[in-house]
Amino acid sequence: MGKHYFCDYCSRSFQDNLHNRKKHLNGLQHLKAKKVWYDMFRDAAAILLDEQNKRPCRKFLLTGQCDFGSNCRFSHMSERDLQELSIQVEEERRAREWPLDVVELPEGHLEDWLEKRAKRLSSAPSSRSAQLLPGLALKMLRSGWSTLGQGPSGPNP
Repeated sequence: MGKHYFCDYCSRSFQDNLHNRKKHLNGLQHLKAKKVWYDMFRDAAAILLDEQNKRPCRKFLLTGQCDFGSNCRFSHMSERDLQELSIQVEEERRAREWPLDVVELPEGHLEDWLEKRAKRLSSAPSSRSAQLLPGLALKMLRSGWSTLGQGPSGPNP
């Protein structure tokens, strides 16, 4: 029977050979299905920009339906939809910028934690490797991570 190729975009299966695969991948149905798939993952700002540049679809505004569907070159968004999308874009922009301004970690926060952890582990009875790891991490941090990837110097314990 031979191998079959299943296209996830189109949900179609066909015999897998060079001719059939090229014919399918270059076909209009496949290209449209792939575009619809990737459009689902576009961010709101890109969608807003595209929709603002399009003229409104008269048939969609009059009847609420369009024969072309998602392939229509005109916009199927009302003024209210565009306003809501614009508000969403603005909120997303603020959400991306806001945490950068507010969250400030104190200097040396990681170093302090590593020192406390090293002291706690050295005072508790545990294995030698557990005591060496925090000290090694602290050395790496103080040296600016320059030893990362080079391994610990000296003989292995």
